[in-house]
Amino acid sequence: MPTRSRTDLFALGSIAVAFAVLALKSVAWWLTGSPALLSDALESLVNVAGALMAWTAIRIASRPADANHPFGHHKAENFSAIVEGSLIIVAALLIVQSAWHSILEPGRVELGLPGLAINALAGAINLAWARILIREGRRARSPALGASGRHLMSDVWTSVGVLAGLLVVMATGWALLDPILAILVAANILREGWQVIFSSAGDLMDSAAQPEDRDIIETVVRDASRGALQVHDIRTRRAGQMLFVEFHLVVDREMSVGDAHAICDTIEAAVTARLPGSRTTIHVEPDEKLKATGLLPAGAPDPDVSEL
Repeated sequence: MPTRSRTDLFALGSIAVAFAVLALKSVAWWLTGSPALLSDALESLVNVAGALMAWTAIRIASRPADANHPFGHHKAENFSAIVEGSLIIVAALLIVQSAWHSILEPGRVELGLPGLAINALAGAINLAWARILIREGRRARSPALGASGRHLMSDVWTSVGVLAGLLVVMATGWALLDPILAILVAANILREGWQVIFSSAGDLMDSAAQPEDRDIIETVVRDASRGALQVHDIRTRRAGQMLFVEFHLVVDREMSVGDAHAICDTIEAAVTARLPGSRTTIHVEPDEKLKATGLLPAGAPDPDVSEL
């Protein structure tokens, strides 16, 4: 199955899971009236909005390049992740407002095991799906899926903290602990929202590939550029699921255009095989462009740069 189709299916799955978890947490809050469980349900409401945006962004990002977007629409996923991070922050502020109101004007809270058990079930579903999304987001290099997975994992830890705290409230009768827990939940959500925004903003600023991907690129280029003299000025940038790679390839000035082009084709195919979803651009140069530092292709003699 193509990566885009697979990613699209996971995005659709996130929508279904988000609605199911929201329903469960809403029932848990309805049964108890707990501000902390309300905060947990509000975060799940953000999950629904985030899942819908991620699905939309993934479909936009999969559109082919056109006259107005010659490099494709890949950054749509980064915009989606930033919007989701912003919604996370808004949800956290609403939780703080609700919790503060509960401190000033305490309402009736009826904690019981049925409500907590339903919330625990919702947390377990989130945990399972978060692990799937994080793994798939890493495999497909999808910022939208990765952001959703990290958000859900934060939601899981939030639910664990809320449930543990509410059990203490049931055991001790310290009702004030409930809205305090909601504020702590909001602080955790704020942290997660900032991380999602910061990570995706980096890609919009054309941040370089991850260190492990850069190592793969250097190894592949070195092995696949046999027949060339040197590779230098390797640069990378990320855009959604796409990874752009470009560098200069130095060859013997007597080499034919056809032979140089064949080396480039070999390199491009090798990089794509190791890093699906990448696009490689190579600038071929004659041997007077050798630099004092650069990547030495496999089997190439040490270049004579004594006159550089």
